Amino acid sequence: MTVVLETNEVTKRFGGLVAVNAVSMRVKQGEIVGLIGPNGAGKTTLLNAIAGLNPPTSGTVRMFGEETAGLPPEKMCRRGLSRTFQIPQPFPKMSVLENVKTAATFGNRKKPSDIIGHCRELLEFVEFPLAETVISENLNTVQLKRLDLARALASSPKLLFLDELAAGLTEGELNDIIKIIKKIHDRDISILMVEHIMHLIMSVCDRLVCIQFGTKIAEGPTQEVAKDPKVSEAYLGSSH
Repeated sequence: MTVVLETNEVTKRFGGLVAVNAVSMRVKQGEIVGLIGPNGAGKTTLLNAIAGLNPPTSGTVRMFGEETAGLPPEKMCRRGLSRTFQIPQPFPKMSVLENVKTAATFGNRKKPSDIIGHCRELLEFVEFPLAETVISENLNTVQLKRLDLARALASSPKLLFLDELAAGLTEGELNDIIKIIKKIHDRDISILMVEHIMHLIMSVCDRLVCIQFGTKIAEGPTQEVAKDPKVSEAYLGSSH
């Protein structure tokens, strides 16, 4: 199976603080990999280092076989990486459709021939519940997350980072998001997701990587990592 993303001893320091400590991991073609760990473990910092938002201090990142460490986010996007954020930040004065159109216009190496049709299809795909003309600053948290997901998909990614997409959702909304993630997977998009909600993790992830204090402490099939005493201790403070 083709390796889509590979990090080798990626480290990120902020002054004297080591936020990510020599993390090596892989995502293979078609996989959904969960990046888990307690709050403050360095999960989002690792995503940011890979995606070019805050480049790694040391270590290597290879995406689709090419070294990409240090490339800015816009170049990573055009190479096939897209992402959502913990706190979605759309263009607040733009409509929902205009937000997705902006991502489709500037994120694709080759702009879709029918860009409006492309954007409308994605809003339908993520089951966005309101009219496309709604101004983004008027959206609630759940609506913003769906818009953020549509924008991430608008650049036609091969690899997608999801950063706590399910945070703040009700049980019904969570089940809807699980269905959408599975639909994304059916489009042959590989996924690396930061998540805390175990129901979501156990429902969709093929493998898990667990980090604590910036250091990888476990990696493997979802069921195995979920039962690992080191992982339980990281979350609960006790192997019991």
